[in-house]
Amino acid sequence: MEKGLVIKSTGSWYQVKTDDGRLVNCKIKGNFRLKGFRSTNPIAVGDRVRIAANTEGTAFITEIEDRKNYIVRRASNLSKQSHIIAANLDQCMLVVTINYPETSTIFIDRFLASAEAYSVPVCLVFNKTDLYSEDEARYLESLIALYTHIGYPCFKISALNESGIDEIKKALAGKITLFSGNSGVGKSTLINAILPGVNLKTGEISAAHNTGMHTTTFSEMFPLEGGGYIIDTPGIKGFGTFDMKDEEVGHYFKEIFEFSANCKYGNCTHRHEPGCAVREALEKHYISESRYTSYLNILEDREEGKYRAAF
Repeated sequence: MEKGLVIKSTGSWYQVKTDDGRLVNCKIKGNFRLKGFRSTNPIAVGDRVRIAANTEGTAFITEIEDRKNYIVRRASNLSKQSHIIAANLDQCMLVVTINYPETSTIFIDRFLASAEAYSVPVCLVFNKTDLYSEDEARYLESLIALYTHIGYPCFKISALNESGIDEIKKALAGKITLFSGNSGVGKSTLINAILPGVNLKTGEISAAHNTGMHTTTFSEMFPLEGGGYIIDTPGIKGFGTFDMKDEEVGHYFKEIFEFSANCKYGNCTHRHEPGCAVREALEKHYISESRYTSYLNILEDREEGKYRAAF
């Protein structure tokens, strides 16, 4: 029985790096399920596991060690199952673009709320700064001001021109970092700039729809020179939050949670209740309209009992 780290997952098999440095292709036994965890993938990149070799030179994963954290999204529309994106993270870098394609603030806020729920710190990486008009550049600065104020570190980069890459490298040193974002935001270009030897395939933007085409089809970990790993994941179109109760959603918006302490009712949903400190803060512009809209959007999802990918 050996211990190792899952560094690649294709959905049907896993590559495990054993503690003595070997790479072993592994499968999971048909009956392998995590107790009380309904997921499309019981094991994810970043998991620490035990493996047992078999006669074909491959191995079975027999046990998974406790996770310090993980990040999940809803598997698909109307799905009651989650999909674990990655486990045991020190941080996540969410790559976003103001245009080419546009990342919606609703997507950003859904991702941040999910990361808060699973205790994963997030930095926002604003890419493609070489392409923006004056208006877009001003909007970018307003978003950076908003998210920095809430407490999310922000980076401004052009992966194509490699500007701002050194700052990112410093933030990655010695940490396990998940890279995520919509398709087409330049995630693979950025990882190639950080790790030139990796040569990830980069995709074209579909001019007709100003959206990205998926280029990464499975999740994989890449070691960094000075220690630590980058985890690359497939680009995601929508981000369905999972298993949040109505009264909990506000806990995962840092600034809403802060003001909610002064609400008249403990289970306030910050929509129509009297004595709501959050709506008062919104009127006084202490909470931004875009963040409040995202908060309501998650509540609407819950009421409709479904996850709508089309925003």
